Amino acid sequence: MTPFKKILATTAAGLAGLLVATTVQAADISGAGSSFIYPVFSKWGAAYKEQTGVALNYQSIGSGGGIKQVEAGTVTFGASDKPLSDDELAQNSMIQFPMVMGGIVPMYNIEGVNPGELVLDGETLVHIFDGTITSWDDPAIKALNADLKLPAQPIVVVYRSDGSGTTFNFTNYLSKVSPEWKDKIGSDTAVEWPVGLGAKGSEGVANTVKQTAGAIGYNEYAYIVQNKLGFAKMVNDAGKVVTPSLDTFASAASNADWAGAKNFNVVITGQPGDTSWPIAASTWVIIHTDASKDPDAYKGALTFFDWIYRNGKDDAAALDYVAIPDNVSKLVETSWSAIKVGDQPAFTAVQ
Repeated sequence: MTPFKKILATTAAGLAGLLVATTVQAADISGAGSSFIYPVFSKWGAAYKEQTGVALNYQSIGSGGGIKQVEAGTVTFGASDKPLSDDELAQNSMIQFPMVMGGIVPMYNIEGVNPGELVLDGETLVHIFDGTITSWDDPAIKALNADLKLPAQPIVVVYRSDGSGTTFNFTNYLSKVSPEWKDKIGSDTAVEWPVGLGAKGSEGVANTVKQTAGAIGYNEYAYIVQNKLGFAKMVNDAGKVVTPSLDTFASAASNADWAGAKNFNVVITGQPGDTSWPIAASTWVIIHTDASKDPDAYKGALTFFDWIYRNGKDDAAALDYVAIPDNVSKLVETSWSAIKVGDQPAFTAVQ
């Protein structure tokens, strides 16, 4: 082969490689938002790539950031632990649907107290996070933990500093427990916390609690387990002490009326039932209905979600998430008919 032909061959091979790389990149699924769902999205994404070769590029930036990115069209889908209102969806020509459910759990770093030993109730949690209770040996905490030796250690509150659906659900629960909290602080993805330290993302809150003596925060259960942090049991609405687990999250989730809720807008904190975890939460996927800008990207994302509903239950359960029931996933996939390329559905699931 002449030197000139070698150059041509090398150039052609390089261009071919570039085209392959571009094709693979174009096939990747882009999303951003909720850090609550990030552990199971990571597990699903790895399994899906192994089966299909298609990768999930998901940015765990908080629900607020995910909503902004999907509204701007920089990602194909957003994920939020706070559902959007009917007006917000309509204004941006979007729909939302549930992807998974789980539990938000108080986590702590208390001298001499092991994971799962501490018991809290809603009222005590409110007074810790509003700054009324400032020490771990406070009489209110001791009354719930008569058999536990609690230190005279200052409480350091840690909260999410970024816009977060985890914060929305946590403060939604505190607002249901306390009218005063509801009036003065309220429930949203970001609130004016009376006390404490802010940390960015679920990862940031977990790390700050882990590194701060006397700290308490709130997080999705998988992050607490992964970081080997202390986690509290809770007294639920039925007055029963419950442990965070797949069973107690599922008990709370079972009360959700997805079929009767417009735009699947159901918040599942404070659900009744002897075995219900009181701070259960859901994550919604948010996506535009006009898929004409990038039909392949929308079809790829919906194909991935369809695969999750059919194949992702075991991976969800392994991380203590509650998978969406089959009857609900069928309702969800019917709602996808609103996502169109021109006048044709972007994706049609096989029922």
